[in-house]
Amino acid sequence: MKFSSIAVAAILFAAKAEAFAGPQMKPRFAVQALKSTAVEVDKMAALATAADESRGLAMDSIAAAHSGHMGLPLGAAEIGAVLWGSQMTYNPADPTWVNRDRFILSAGHGSMFVYSWLNLAGYDLPMDELKRFRQHHSMTPGHPEFPNSEHNTPGIESTTGPLGQGVSNAVGFAASAKMAEAVYNTKDHKIFDHHIFTLAGDGCFQEGVSAEAAAFAAHEKLDNLIVMYDANEVTLDKMAEYTQSEDILKRYEAYGWETYDIDGHDLELVEKTIAAAKASDNGKPKFIKCNTIIGKGMEETEGTNAAHGEAGVPYVDNAKKNIGLPEGEKWYVSQGTRDFFKQVQETNKAKYDEWQKTYGAWKEANPALAKQLEDAVADNVMPAEEMIEKIPALESGAEATRVSQNKAIQHIAKLVPHYVSGSADLHGSCRNYINDGGNFGAGFDKSYAGRNLYFGIREHAMGSIMNGFAYHGLFKISGSTFLVFVDYMRATLRVASLAELNRVSYILTHDSIGVGEDGPTHQPVETVSGLRVIPNLDVFRPGDAEETVASMIHSVTRKEGPVALIYSRQNVNQIPNMDYKEIRKGALKGAYVVKKEEGDLDIIIIASGSELQHATAAAKDMPNARVVSMPCMELFERQSDDYKESVLPSTCTKRIAMEAGVTGLWYKYASKVIGTDKFGMSAPGDIVMKEFGMTADNLAAEIAAMN
Repeated sequence: MKFSSIAVAAILFAAKAEAFAGPQMKPRFAVQALKSTAVEVDKMAALATAADESRGLAMDSIAAAHSGHMGLPLGAAEIGAVLWGSQMTYNPADPTWVNRDRFILSAGHGSMFVYSWLNLAGYDLPMDELKRFRQHHSMTPGHPEFPNSEHNTPGIESTTGPLGQGVSNAVGFAASAKMAEAVYNTKDHKIFDHHIFTLAGDGCFQEGVSAEAAAFAAHEKLDNLIVMYDANEVTLDKMAEYTQSEDILKRYEAYGWETYDIDGHDLELVEKTIAAAKASDNGKPKFIKCNTIIGKGMEETEGTNAAHGEAGVPYVDNAKKNIGLPEGEKWYVSQGTRDFFKQVQETNKAKYDEWQKTYGAWKEANPALAKQLEDAVADNVMPAEEMIEKIPALESGAEATRVSQNKAIQHIAKLVPHYVSGSADLHGSCRNYINDGGNFGAGFDKSYAGRNLYFGIREHAMGSIMNGFAYHGLFKISGSTFLVFVDYMRATLRVASLAELNRVSYILTHDSIGVGEDGPTHQPVETVSGLRVIPNLDVFRPGDAEETVASMIHSVTRKEGPVALIYSRQNVNQIPNMDYKEIRKGALKGAYVVKKEEGDLDIIIIASGSELQHATAAAKDMPNARVVSMPCMELFERQSDDYKESVLPSTCTKRIAMEAGVTGLWYKYASKVIGTDKFGMSAPGDIVMKEFGMTADNLAAEIAAMN
């Protein structure tokens, strides 16, 4: 038996109305009902009008593009009206003001929601750009994109679309904001006190990353975080009940969140609930279940999964008429709505001006701290050339590059005060703990000023939270795990690379079959190459201690995007007969000559990471061999043609490469590759390496066979 869409919507609406009346649907955290004044009634009327006009903007833009998602912008319009019209503090004239409230649209497919509200709120997002929704080079791409070299849409706080990422990013925003409060606020001046808002749907909460992030947020008591759940009982394929049956409020209460359950179309209740959530500083993040009707106002599809996308385009004119918008007018915004948001802007501007006074007094009283903050906001970091000189030689013997990294990170932390680090329960193994940096969080020996974050065994959330730190724009952050587990967080690396987040880096250790006894489950033979194919991600696999220093320098000085740092578990020998500064300079070009031929060039041996030592050892008795270290292919490819030719002259085609991983990418540089295109085995690391031919003797034999 098939119900019509109208009948389904009516059944859902009746069910919701009955539920709202029942005691089981009362807010889990009581919101006191206040008697509305005439002024409040006028404001509610203005918000209601703005909500319907935002629906009209979304419908017109999606209809013009013949592409997009109408369900969320129509269903969550009242939430947007309250956020931008009443509860958020922001200044469209200074969209990157450091103490603004942040809004992240986790359900990024509903992007016309945020674009409509940014236009209404007075951001520099012209109506013409709404009309160019999803068009080439517009400011309104299909999913929200953090300002980068391709898009610059003021008011967009993070790149979202992959479900679960935005709500998890928001946890990173909240943690970064707590850190900023602890580091920069003083007893006399409070310059950070903003809130983080995010709007998410069922898809976001079905993705496991949101559960990981929610647990972290509650454990670290991030009570500046307010999650708005657009609970419309619909997913793309089916009604939500087809794939989910848990009580999400009880789940979040179990994590340690404060939860609310409200009618998401009741403007007054939405406003009072958000206000209560903002006022509650009880150490619990806030979760507001806003029961909504997807596609509200479009009676042909509302309340059904058909409302999710652009299926409602044929019904736009009728829907606009039904909600009281003028017939025949597209992208309509009344003068009353413009006037209302002008008043909102004036109110927020007064708060902004008052903050500027506070900031000025704070800056005068704390000049050194102010300089640190200004450098952090601008991400001012000592140039790589100066860091090469500033960081002393490590003077290491044979040691794992993860150990060398531990030495290097201490210098980086001193040179970059806004640098912090964290780990997915592997500080002891990855060795990225910042000495004397303190631990971030609530309880135990932690404080929000701590520079070491403990993410627990939550790699995916760690990556999303790190991205949130980067979007928030006050700290640089690195996070560590075993390289083999980076696939748990690969989606976050991809988004960081796409969004050009240069404030994040990834410390990935235990990098090859050299891991040994733990066996193939922990030996990442394919993973380094898998990272190298992500556009705009620099993958740096150093071969000795000084190359490791160079990799750490690159991770904090690169401006165009993130860096993945690949370190060994097993010891490596140091590059012989080279000054440490020259090693660093060479490594920062991606590839360089570590042993030059003595006569006519006969063969070039290329290697990275722990295999570099085998290349230098094998070439020791080969006077006509050149050894090239290539720790970072991406950096090398960005060098001038002349430099690349000087390292790998085209006249020498006899080349062999060695890396303890899959071989495919190396054939760009070499005619023969020693690697492994199959999984490893459980045995002591040196035995596994020998079994796969990762030795100087085997390399020498393979070279001899090429003659």
